[in-house]
Amino acid sequence: MDLHSVVCVRDLAVARKWYEVFFGRPADEVIGAELLWQVGENAYVVLDDRPVRAARVGGTMITFGVTGLDDFLDRLAAHGVGHEPVETYGNGVRHVEILDPDGNSLSLAEAPAV
Repeated sequence: MDLHSVVCVRDLAVARKWYEVFFGRPADEVIGAELLWQVGENAYVVLDDRPVRAARVGGTMITFGVTGLDDFLDRLAAHGVGHEPVETYGNGVRHVEILDPDGNSLSLAEAPAV
């Protein structure tokens, strides 16, 4: 199964800069007016600012499983990207929510070391 998660944004140029910081690289593909970052073997995050998507701006919620959460957050902070407080769940998972300029929620979750 493939996954294409569409993030609706107001201004593609503004969003592009922010997502390049978030992912640490430029978009992997540009298809028409959409920017795509590959986040898994067959999984992509897609930015779309077309007027047909305007009502959905700010409504995206995605959680990424990561390792090295602190390093990831340090890299974002070095670029002025803040985040909500890091929570630790009862099962040891550390979770943090990061909002893009449009209010879309990109969360990071790190499982405890085994």
